[in-house]
Amino acid sequence: MAGVSADTIRTEVRKLQDVLPNSVVKELENSLLRVSREKAIMREQLDEIIEGVKQAYIDAMVEPGEAVGTVAAQSIGEPGTQMTLRTFHYAGVAELNVTLGLPRLIEILDARRTPSTSLMTIYLNEKFAKSRDKARAFAQEIEMIAVEDVASQTETDLINMEFVVTLDRARMHQKELTPAKVASAIRSALKAEVVVDGNKLRVKPEAPTLSDLRRVAAKAKGVPLRGIKGINRIVVKMEGDEYVVYTEGSNFAEILTLPEVDPTRTITNNIHEIEEVLGIEAARNAIINEAIKTLEEQGLNVDIRHIMLVADMMTSSGEVKQIGRHGVSGEKASVLARASFETTIKHLSDACIRGEMDGLDGIIENVIAGQPIPLGTGSVELVMRREEKVGRE
Repeated sequence: MAGVSADTIRTEVRKLQDVLPNSVVKELENSLLRVSREKAIMREQLDEIIEGVKQAYIDAMVEPGEAVGTVAAQSIGEPGTQMTLRTFHYAGVAELNVTLGLPRLIEILDARRTPSTSLMTIYLNEKFAKSRDKARAFAQEIEMIAVEDVASQTETDLINMEFVVTLDRARMHQKELTPAKVASAIRSALKAEVVVDGNKLRVKPEAPTLSDLRRVAAKAKGVPLRGIKGINRIVVKMEGDEYVVYTEGSNFAEILTLPEVDPTRTITNNIHEIEEVLGIEAARNAIINEAIKTLEEQGLNVDIRHIMLVADMMTSSGEVKQIGRHGVSGEKASVLARASFETTIKHLSDACIRGEMDGLDGIIENVIAGQPIPLGTGSVELVMRREEKVGRE
């Protein structure tokens, strides 16, 4: 007997698009088409498979009244107690330190403006990714180099009222710099007179005063000579059949504009930078990916849906907010819910001053009030209309 055609399979499966996510529909379609090439699929079998997948998806959905927030909190919090407290670990790239374990998870959920170790993974266009020399040349161009990075010694000469920088020959050669280039950078940045004396640079302030000399001495060390602001160290590593550039420090916006970079794959672990450059949806995905990566590195298996719920809560307002008194927990509509988290007296006194009312709609406030919580069986209210009997029996 001949089975159903490929077109019939596509038509029948695509009827599920209103019920199932597109990814599930696509996967089911591809699986059925692959099987149909090897053996015939009867109409009854096709209907049975489609109905089975549909029912399996419905069964996997969260039941109405399920305490998803509490389950998510427990599912992340319990494995979190088993995470290591070490801050640094060599992850993939031996030369760069990465914050992992519990400190990194706290960093993600606190939505820290700058992570303790900002990292970027820069993928290059094919022309640069296949050539070791081109990848290294690009890496050197973006690495931030300041005067102090190529100086072996700095001193303040109070007699001649000048700041003397002694340049390190080996470092200068490695970074492909000359004393004249360094002098020019200092001159344009500080508007000061710079005299090149062999391997020494004598920086003289505009006014020969002690305060001006101190200002010049403080600023001269940090004068940038080359590179992109924020990128402190670089490592070029072969991955598969291409060279990838890893950086310590991050400047996502500027890196993505460079012609050598593949912007579709380049990533950073700085969630706020992702939000500013790519938008809130990208930031949500970054929170999910970073949290899952941190947990998996510790050998912990947390269902991604719990992480997704947390990420949704952190980004639902259109900007990344922390899970804490300055973010999600501190901005709840209920006074009692806010007061139960932190700074109880402050929340209660502020609510009294403003004359706020608590509708007791949530879970925390009902627990405090000693009432049934609106979850599970408590989320259903039955109303019965009783017909009054007229007259006496």
